[in-house]
Amino acid sequence: MTIKKPLVINQPTVGKLIRELRLLTGLTQEQFAATLGVTYPTINRWENGRSKPSPLAMEKIEAQLLQMGDRGKDLLEKYLEN
Repeated sequence: MTIKKPLVINQPTVGKLIRELRLLTGLTQEQFAATLGVTYPTINRWENGRSKPSPLAMEKIEAQLLQMGDRGKDLLEKYLEN
């Protein structure tokens, strides 16, 4: 059994990642919230840097990025902490 390392992205950057992912997928904040099982205000707080996603939400975001193929992987690499 392998243990997956959690996705680590700093606070100001995570909002940019979420916004860019949402725009790439063509979703509104409300639609994107529904895909993650959170509320619209939660997405708004994440994008504006007032809070950051839980580890479970980050797993869902990472899964969406990986499903996008190269575009998602490029976006993920752009925002990962070095």
